[in-house]
Amino acid sequence: MAVLGPGGVGGLVGALLARAGHRVTFLGGEETVRAVREHGIQVRSGMFGDFTVRAEADTELREPVDVCLVTVKQNVLGAALDRVSPAALGDGLVVPLLNGIEHPAALRARYRPELVVPGVIRVASTRVAPGIVEHGSPFVEIDLASAATPAERLDELVTVLDGAGVRAATRADEAAMLWGKLFFLAPFALMTTHHKCPVGEMRTVHRAELVDLVAEVAALSNAAGVPADVDAALRFYDAFPPEAKSSMQRDAEAGRPLELDAIGGALLRIARQHSVAMPLTERLVADLARLSEGSAPA
Repeated sequence: MAVLGPGGVGGLVGALLARAGHRVTFLGGEETVRAVREHGIQVRSGMFGDFTVRAEADTELREPVDVCLVTVKQNVLGAALDRVSPAALGDGLVVPLLNGIEHPAALRARYRPELVVPGVIRVASTRVAPGIVEHGSPFVEIDLASAATPAERLDELVTVLDGAGVRAATRADEAAMLWGKLFFLAPFALMTTHHKCPVGEMRTVHRAELVDLVAEVAALSNAAGVPADVDAALRFYDAFPPEAKSSMQRDAEAGRPLELDAIGGALLRIARQHSVAMPLTERLVADLARLSEGSAPA
């Protein structure tokens, strides 16, 4: 196994795989590689307990693997893929656990299409320092879908993930899986970051705007051929702990680059393709783009 980008998601899943006995190589920058080589990956988790695993680390993939998890932020995906050449990958599966909906096409342009298995992950996990991960949710769930990949390879990967403590499943429809996550994620990310508030305030103080935004994204999802349920989305937000924040909001608070283009930008590009008006989404994305530019280091 290889993990490209051992942050909150990749660090946690990779550490669980290593703890289950799999050979895992973490791929990242020199600082991350040095930390993992010296101290391993340290996980703090109420679900799994606190543990440290020793694992290999390198700045690039140097030998074939069975699976390469791609867990970098979407905004650095292009540069990160230089660490995993198609030749070094061999016949390994490429499993992106990324936000957004456009990355599978980019990955299939670089690697053999049947090797790319898009996934979505549900987890709250954060890298607090190189090689140190805090896992806060009482679950880690991954869905996988790829009609081009042999079913037995998908089933084997599900078995491996389940054995490491990750609840995994295959889905029949890749587009429905990716749109399903984006439909819930986009309003949450855009609104909590724009209003600098947790979900509790988003769903109460800003509820009218939330309903309008969910309706816009639902209309686009429907136009793209994936039915979306506005009421289901609102029930989803209402069930969140009120203090919950989106990963985009946490990035904004920490002064890190935002995945704005992968989430909001993707929605607007697809909206233009389908001639769907999304004025509220457009305004929020524009405001956040200005905010991001204003906070960028000189």
